[in-house]
Amino acid sequence: MAEHTAEQAGTTDSDRAPTDLRVRLDEEVTLRVRHRPGAADPAFLLVHGLASNARLWDEVAARLCAAGHAVYAVDLRGHGETEAPEDDTYGTAAAAADVLAAGVQLGLTRAIVGGHSWGADVALTLATEHPSFVAGLALVEGGYTDATVFYGTWERFVSMMSMAGPALEGVTLEDMRGYLRAMHPDWSDSAIEASLSSLRTGADGSLSPRLSPRQRTAILRSVWSCPPSRLYAGITQPVTLLPATPVPDNGRIAPDVLALFEQLRASLVRATEGLPHATVHEYQGADHDLHAQHPDRVATHLLELAESVGRSEVM
Repeated sequence: MAEHTAEQAGTTDSDRAPTDLRVRLDEEVTLRVRHRPGAADPAFLLVHGLASNARLWDEVAARLCAAGHAVYAVDLRGHGETEAPEDDTYGTAAAAADVLAAGVQLGLTRAIVGGHSWGADVALTLATEHPSFVAGLALVEGGYTDATVFYGTWERFVSMMSMAGPALEGVTLEDMRGYLRAMHPDWSDSAIEASLSSLRTGADGSLSPRLSPRQRTAILRSVWSCPPSRLYAGITQPVTLLPATPVPDNGRIAPDVLALFEQLRASLVRATEGLPHATVHEYQGADHDLHAQHPDRVATHLLELAESVGRSEVM
């Protein structure tokens, strides 16, 4: 029988400090779930992106909790403090099944599920397969671009994904901390440390990815083979899309970059047309990790979604 235990973590105000729950799914996998309590409905269930971790949601979660809502942020298998079994249970469908299993054990019903990047695909999958569990969807920088359309070929997709982060060979924890501070000067120290938790630190201070190449490729293959637009027809819940969009063209943007921007805009149009109850809030010129860069604004938009869900469910 599955079970979960809890231990205190975090440095926020004592009444809103996150509690680390350990939710056992099977003999190999126990998910780490960062929880903040709250009595207001609905609860929030937050899912990180590829090669990220639950702590990136911390500042958003603290604000949702301050508004009275319970918040649960999950470390998916192979990420953060959740185990990485050496098997083939990696991909969008497997992650959605894990999130559902954890949510059921934690007693959640009719939650707002927020997903960042690949986590948005996970949230969409969960809402399609288990609509009664999901009251609303927040798709943060994900869930609206089909890799097959945006990248064209599998080889280009994999190549672009491999360029998403810095090379780690010879890089120490302090090196990476300095790199992140230089790249994201408007992130808080908490967000910087949360991002560092996405990597494994060796005894000598060296860094390495938590996912093996095989596990990462399995996840990318699932993203490639199941474009999110295929799921839109099954989504009946209110949806909030939070995309990072480029600043208006100033005449100095390279043509190839402009073409990518136009593809992004077309993807957003397709998503709003395919999702019947969608609201879009654009973050012009923002980082991919919106929840780390703009936690106040992201939390505000998630709370607006909660209000709309509450109104729709009393009508």
